[in-house]
Parts: sequence; structure tokens; C-alpha cells
Amino acid sequence: MKYRHPLLDQYVELNISGKSLPIQGKMIDMGQDILVIHNGLQFLYIPLIHLQQLRTVKQEGEDLVIPEFPFEQQSEPISYRKILMNAKGMFSELYITGNQTIHGYLTSVMNDFFVFYSPVYHTIIVSLQHLKYLIPYNPNVTPYTLSPAQFPLKPSPMTLARTFDQQLRKLIGEFVILDLGENPNKIGVLKGIEQNMIELSTAGGSSVFLHFDHVKTVHLP
Repeated sequence: MKYRHPLLDQYVELNISGKSLPIQGKMIDMGQDILVIHNGLQFLYIPLIHLQQLRTVKQEGEDLVIPEFPFEQQSEPISYRKILMNAKGMFSELYITGNQTIHGYLTSVMNDFFVFYSPVYHTIIVSLQHLKYLIPYNPNVTPYTLSPAQFPLKPSPMTLARTFDQQLRKLIGEFVILDLGENPNKIGVLKGIEQNMIELSTAGGSSVFLHFDHVKTVHLP
């Protein structure tokens, strides 16, 4: 039997990690590790690991008209992994870090990471524990209104490992960009991974060490 949260079908405001402004909308569904909000325009799928606060708010004006769910409704509870599997091949928006979102297509879901293909960043490896929310778009919407010929959905050129750690080890010796390049010290040649510390050789040739658990995304330029 599905658990029914007391705030289900109510208007809520929530704070999530890494985002300064709260999210508001109608709470549509909740599973053991993910919740669904409709903000009047879009469905937001938010992993609960990043939920800091959730509270009711007074709705001004008319009640929201909730469109059809982007994914087929199931009788069993929703879960983070099921949502990711359902989102494969759908044009989606991700929020992971900083002040920007990523637009593109989710192509593969592995044990603790997934692969996302973007017209801006191309193939991105995203740690499951760092996705803040996912917004699936309508089937007739494409990134930047690009045609399929301009932006074909291509499989990842890299061989995929089962885990994020193994995937990063496959990239040792490669020039990589971590966390979308928000910090110049997260761009460089991946020299090695030892005891959960990642060593990068930066533009000036010096070594920078980063803890593995704080790496959110990896992509090749």
C-alpha cells in the first residue's frame, strides 16, 4: 500500500540543498526517496536526500490545473531509480550545482550515476547523490528548438562502468571538467584517485586534490 504524506495535494514550499530560493507548488506524489511538485508549469522530481524543509503555504488565486503526468502512473510507490529509468530518452532539465541548469537527454542509468547528453556539454556523468531535481519536458519540446538533425540523441562514446568510482578511474590520464567547470581548479588532467582523493593537474601544472564524495559531475571537453 502506498504511503500517503499528510501534505499530499496541498500547496507547499520547500528548501533544497544548494539552491538559495525556495520551490513552491502543489505536492503531487512522494516515494521513500523522491517527491513530486507541480509549480504551475512543470513537474519537479526532487530526491529527498536534498530536502531541507517542507511546509504548507497559502495558495493565492485559482487552483492549479495539473496536466497529465509525464510518466505512466504505477500502482506501486514511485522511486528515484524508477523515475530516472522512465526519463531515459526524454528531453529533461537537471539542476545539480551553481546557478545553472542543464538541458538534454538522460541516456543511461548505472548503480550510482547516470549519463546525460547535452548540446552544450555533450556527455556528462552525474553522481546520483548530487542531482537536486529533474524536470521532464513535453514530448514535442526539444533543447533550444534544435531539430533531431541538429542535435541527434547519440549513445555515450565512452565505455560505462557500474559505479561512479570505477567510471572516474577509466578517465585517469584524460583532460576532464568537474562540476561543469564552475571553479577553474576543477578543470585539468585527472592524475589519479587514492583513498577517496582525486588528483587533478590544473592549467599551471600544480596538483589539486578533491574529495571524491564532493564531485557532482564529470565531462570531457
